Amino acid sequence: MLLRGRTVVISGVGAGLGHQVAAAVVRDGGNAVLGARTAANLVKAAAEIDPDGAHTAHRPTDITDEAQCEALAALAVERFGGIDAVVHVAAWDSYFGGLEDADFGTWQQIIDVNLLGTLRMTRACLPALKRAGGSVVIIGTQSAVASPSQVQQAAYAASKGALTSTMYSMARELGPHRIRVNTVLPGWMWGPPVQAFVTFTAHSEGVPEADVRARLTERMALPDLATDGDVADAAVFFASDRARAITGQSLLVNAGELMR
Repeated sequence: MLLRGRTVVISGVGAGLGHQVAAAVVRDGGNAVLGARTAANLVKAAAEIDPDGAHTAHRPTDITDEAQCEALAALAVERFGGIDAVVHVAAWDSYFGGLEDADFGTWQQIIDVNLLGTLRMTRACLPALKRAGGSVVIIGTQSAVASPSQVQQAAYAASKGALTSTMYSMARELGPHRIRVNTVLPGWMWGPPVQAFVTFTAHSEGVPEADVRARLTERMALPDLATDGDVADAAVFFASDRARAITGQSLLVNAGELMR
């Protein structure tokens, strides 16, 4: 068990990737401290992942609010005695478009969530992480390094690209405290958002869902999409001691669509 006895704070726990990360943490022997804006999602996730409640705790958390970030970190320390890792899943990824139609007010809000929210949550966990070293795992996106052809998400890509750049500075700053900082870059990831995209596109075009999914996979070296579970497993690896000498790195989990 990669995370036996370790405590991991996870932001953005809903029905998709955040849920999978929390489930993987508990599966691999860890304690998962769940944060998200919607309390009902947290209650549901904790009940499914950890029915007896021995290895989970949760608190509604909006990562744009520094006090709420600090409260989630405090819950982890109070319940489990410390923090060994934080995995940043929370993000605003539902705004589409490019430059010409950009609403820069919305861009600013997206940056506040995706970039500054991640930094707020990281800083809230730092006192506990410094005590024994640990890991900061950022969920980025392949779109930060290669724009997808099917959709325009310029604001999301820009905010995540800025976060990837910030990772290098954090890795250098926090390294003396034995805190590692790494990023997982998912490509098209089979889970609720991509399932919804495939269903919507198939309905809009009047074609089978299998045809839409085939368009996504045809550029990949492996013959199927990575899943949100695959991305969760990469996050658990970075959170574990198996990655003890890895920091300031970005790992693409994309079935080989983009290789670099």
